[in-house]
Amino acid sequence: MMKKVYLDYGAATPTHPQVMEAMLPYLGEFFGNPQSIHDWGQEAREAIEEARGKVASLIGAQPEEIIFTSSGTEANNLALKGVAWAQERRGKHIVTSQIEHHSVLHSLKSLERQGFTYTSLPVDRYGLVDPALVEEAITEETILVSIMHANNEVGTIEPLGEIAEIAKRHDLSFHTDAVQTVGTIPIDVERLGVDLLSLAGQRFYGPKGVGALYVRRGTQIIPFIDGGIQEGGRRAGTENVADIVGLGVAAELAKGEMANRANHLTPLRDRLMEGLLEIDGVYLTGHPTQRLPGHVSVVVEYVEGEAMLLSLNLKGVAASSGSACTSGALKASHVLEAMGIDSSLAQGSLLLTLGMGNTMEDVNYFLEVLPPIVKRLRKLSPLYHQ
Repeated sequence: MMKKVYLDYGAATPTHPQVMEAMLPYLGEFFGNPQSIHDWGQEAREAIEEARGKVASLIGAQPEEIIFTSSGTEANNLALKGVAWAQERRGKHIVTSQIEHHSVLHSLKSLERQGFTYTSLPVDRYGLVDPALVEEAITEETILVSIMHANNEVGTIEPLGEIAEIAKRHDLSFHTDAVQTVGTIPIDVERLGVDLLSLAGQRFYGPKGVGALYVRRGTQIIPFIDGGIQEGGRRAGTENVADIVGLGVAAELAKGEMANRANHLTPLRDRLMEGLLEIDGVYLTGHPTQRLPGHVSVVVEYVEGEAMLLSLNLKGVAASSGSACTSGALKASHVLEAMGIDSSLAQGSLLLTLGMGNTMEDVNYFLEVLPPIVKRLRKLSPLYHQ
């Protein structure tokens, strides 16, 4: 039987058994609508509020500052559009970076069609945003700064503390997409200095289809889903009680296990990086040390990312790539291009994200099967022969 190795934890983690156990009663016995005033509804309401407290505790927030959403994508949309609409009388300019997640970049394009403007800042070759450039981009029209906490493709952790100080000095709201970091590295919203923070359950062994947005008390935000009074009138729609309960338990587990998880992942990451860089024509992307504990990303010369993924899958290995096949053409990652990596090299992107299910045996197996794949694919490349 072929060995199976999952190295795509950045896309989705398995739901923790304790999380599933906690969710089950709310799919059956405790089925009430949280907005109902009878006992069935109030049981569901109490479970939601308990979960809200657990999520808030994970990031050092107050429970009333947490809005539950369907995903990190929805949280990002709510943060950007909600603040922009709430503050448009003050100004219509937003500062962001070129390496943000598509849910941020596409939200900004949507706002642009409504008369807003934005500045996308460049990054250095490690994917780091220069705080000085943030300050330079601020104008009298600026109302919001949105810089992600860590990049999903290259794992680089951004200097949010310095950027937050700049935003505060200019009396601007500051949002961060922390989907990749919440539950993975310690976060305290007070120390970070952020006003809004997005997170998602499937990144730290919670269920898919549930996320949250932290909104600092006093930060103005207008909801973009119209309907009922759920989430304090900030996010309409009947609450997904079971998944919210699961998110709360996942947050509680992450808070208690975070240090042990990092201690497990870091040696695996370092061995993976070391082994990959021993292969000719393989180059690390992202910061070599200022990166997530379970994150490794490289580019491979003369090989397309999608071809590597298909070949690895045949060997039982799940991985990811920053390049994507669109309309029959391979499209390079916008993140890697922003970092100054040539588009032909960026198409050889390989992204490996580790989790608690991985072992050193998994890493060694991957390092055993990848070199022959690279060698075979390079033989098919006319560029390699040239």
